[in-house]
Amino acid sequence: MQRAKPMPRKRRGNGEATEVETNLSLTDTPSDNEGDHVQTYDIPPPPPAKNQIQEAAEEERLDSLETNLVDVPSDKVDHVSDTKKTLDVPPPPPAKDQFQEELVIRPLHSGDTYASFQFRTLWDTDFLRGIYHYQLFPKSLGQVISKFSVRELHISFTQAYWRTMQWGQPFLPSPPGAELWVWFQDAVTDVDVAWKELTNVLSGIFCASASFKPLGVGNVTDQRFLRYAVLPREIKLLPCGSKAGLAVLMNSEKLFHSSFHSQALHIRPVCQDWQCKSTAWELRQTLNVVFDLHSSGQGKREWSLFMMFSPTLTEACPLASSSKVYVDATDNPQGELFELSTATPLLSQAVVLGDRRTYSVYDLTNQATFGQTRSLNMLLRWRAAESGDMLRPLLHGERYVAGYGLQTEEIRTVVYNHHPYRAFPVLLLDTVPWYLRLYIHTLTVTSKGRDNKPSEYCCCSPPTKDCLQPHLLEMLFPLPPNSVTEVTVQFERALLKWTEYTPDPNHGFYVGSSVISALVPSVVAMDTNSTQERPLFSSFFPCKEESSYFMRVYTEPLLVNLPTPDFSMPYNVICLTCTVVAVGYSSLYNLLTRTFQVEEPSPGLAKRLANIIRRLRGVPLL
Repeated sequence: MQRAKPMPRKRRGNGEATEVETNLSLTDTPSDNEGDHVQTYDIPPPPPAKNQIQEAAEEERLDSLETNLVDVPSDKVDHVSDTKKTLDVPPPPPAKDQFQEELVIRPLHSGDTYASFQFRTLWDTDFLRGIYHYQLFPKSLGQVISKFSVRELHISFTQAYWRTMQWGQPFLPSPPGAELWVWFQDAVTDVDVAWKELTNVLSGIFCASASFKPLGVGNVTDQRFLRYAVLPREIKLLPCGSKAGLAVLMNSEKLFHSSFHSQALHIRPVCQDWQCKSTAWELRQTLNVVFDLHSSGQGKREWSLFMMFSPTLTEACPLASSSKVYVDATDNPQGELFELSTATPLLSQAVVLGDRRTYSVYDLTNQATFGQTRSLNMLLRWRAAESGDMLRPLLHGERYVAGYGLQTEEIRTVVYNHHPYRAFPVLLLDTVPWYLRLYIHTLTVTSKGRDNKPSEYCCCSPPTKDCLQPHLLEMLFPLPPNSVTEVTVQFERALLKWTEYTPDPNHGFYVGSSVISALVPSVVAMDTNSTQERPLFSSFFPCKEESSYFMRVYTEPLLVNLPTPDFSMPYNVICLTCTVVAVGYSSLYNLLTRTFQVEEPSPGLAKRLANIIRRLRGVPLL
């Protein structure tokens, strides 16, 4: 990582050298973001000369006299002149970055509670020219973008699997484990070297081992600048940290005891106007959690902020321009399903995943939201015993290993289209490790018992080489309405070297999730203006058509058993070898080093008694 250069001490304006002294430094100025994020402003040009100011003031005064026909005292002339001089110096430009935070709480039909945090930092700057002073945007990530010429970066860390058929679709999907995909700028000459260095840097930042279409603007789909990685087993970046705002709810003990939790970070360029004449960098940090309150032992079908996170909300982040909490009340229009205490009169509607939803809004920037207790602790009590039936998601995917034995097995991916009368194409991306050798000629796609040949098929990677590169399979095929499509391909298990096995080889080897992407038909008209102000949870994926919206679905990771040798055999061989060597060598050593002596037979008992008597009498022994 490159270190920040010292701050400039001189700047020139209008051809004249001007000495500039500033009190902003990397060591003296504290910051809410690790103490090294500061902001500087462009130094305005020097004011015009004094005679020019007086002439301009005199002309303005004469124009005013001719227009209003009012006499102006002489003492006011100097005042006008001084005012003009002051107004000629432009004020410092406003900060070009802003920070927003949101929390969405959705009661699920299964009785669980889904909480989604989103923190957005928007900065109008150019990282490629080199930025040395930061305020809201994390400096560590800005240096990564500048050094490696990153155009988009998306990384996620997820524990557990999202149960789509029970919980519905998440706002931002992510596969189990760790996922990273990066788009580089066109100026990068060696993408592989930049990818390797970038993964090492991100592993240090996040303390982890770490074909997509870009989600930002300028998304030229040149595969040469795309790199993707996935590990199926595997807060300090916020301006206010964990001291204020929604981040105070992030209690690690509560979060990691949940049924599902996923944290992700997304960096991309976004448009600032409707015509996209100017762009800005967007940093979006998300945290999705599903709380299972039935297994908590409380015996009550209710939830509150204190029950889920332990602390409650007391204030918004002072650096945030927007800080809101949304509670999904779409299925509870008259309050027949649940009762929400600390009610709010603010309601908002948003189109999320092709469906219009209604939310109760709590604005944390308004002090009236906290009431007299200066604390916000929402409590939801269920009135009905059942939450009702959940609508099936229009797009859903599953994957598993079928077959029997070790030679006739296949990977089967099942894609569901629950739309009653609309067909739409899907893009399937599958990454399979090299130790599962795929037979591409056995690839089949069937829908409703008929062959469904892919319209576009690409085995994007060269022939797989052992220990070097995996299989990368990508295909585009249509989904008939109300259908189930199966994609099957046979594979063979490879026998690894004994040094390539994991410490628990009998547990099996994980295979990353398949990625299913599609433009799903929408029930309501989608908003194609991405610059319009709307909630963060409904504005992540760009929408270019009113009749459809983008959706990405991840399947389950696979657990495959490989041919595993008996790792106790080396121990047995060592023990047997040591035993044989010990027995054979000890016997030979005894034969070579032993000495033999002739011993006389011992006398009998009578003779020994006689010798004793003779010894006592002083007579020679027999």
